[in-house]
Amino acid sequence: DVQKKFRINSFYMDSEIERDVMNGHADYTPIHNSELPYMFRSGRINVDVAIIQVCPPDLHGFCSLGTSVDITKAAVEAAKVVIAEVNRQMPRTLGDSFIHVSQIDYLVEVDYPVGHEMDDEAVSPEVVKAIAVNAAKLVADGATIQVGIGKIPNAVLGELKDKKNLGIHTEMFSDGLIDLVECGAVNGTKKSIHKDKIVTSFVIGSARLIDFVNNNPTIEFHPSDYTNNPVTIAQNSKMISINTASTVDLTGQVLSDRTGLDYVPNPGGMPDFIRGAIIGRGRSIIVMPS
Repeated sequence: DVQKKFRINSFYMDSEIERDVMNGHADYTPIHNSELPYMFRSGRINVDVAIIQVCPPDLHGFCSLGTSVDITKAAVEAAKVVIAEVNRQMPRTLGDSFIHVSQIDYLVEVDYPVGHEMDDEAVSPEVVKAIAVNAAKLVADGATIQVGIGKIPNAVLGELKDKKNLGIHTEMFSDGLIDLVECGAVNGTKKSIHKDKIVTSFVIGSARLIDFVNNNPTIEFHPSDYTNNPVTIAQNSKMISINTASTVDLTGQVLSDRTGLDYVPNPGGMPDFIRGAIIGRGRSIIVMPS
């Protein structure tokens, strides 16, 4: 019914988008998340309307973008019209995460939860445990780490509780990081930039995670052209990038955006963090079942 009204051009492939792309009803633009803010601001990708969600404004009229600063802030700055759901349950996250109500054309008040449980991949617990134990051996005390999303990266975090003075500079994180902070393994004291702070651009997770990031001064949210910039990443001493992959071929090529002929969700910040870690003489770890 709406195909004559607008056409989807997605930067993130899932099963529904893939079906529409293959049927000729939608488009997919593969692009690094670090490049999207520039594409919006420069007009290379035109943004007529940005539909976003924010927390209620503070006394000075500023709303936090909450769980998703990544490319959202740049979209707001570039859009001709901004429509914002003001959600009473959206956490107030700190950092470069605020927009003023004067930047919003239409406000819609809502009140519903923003946290949700993540779907786990079909990998046996024994395999996940073995991968996590192996990966944890490659993480030294005082390292700054980036970790991807899913059961295996979360399991790796679970094996780092005996480490000391870890720092976090990542595109995103979920519930697995909370226990590391609460047990003291993550404190950011050895970070070379944003000392004592957890740096991220968005979070996905349960209600517990939403409570954890709400008004938490130890967590800074930044747009993805900063968090995912390889130059920024390389400034972190002992940077370790930990990511999953869908396929590694016999020549060593790592694929994270397709399996055979089928697309899976795009690699997000993975290529940027791998490059940034290596530029900074850090380490890239790929975790997956053999």
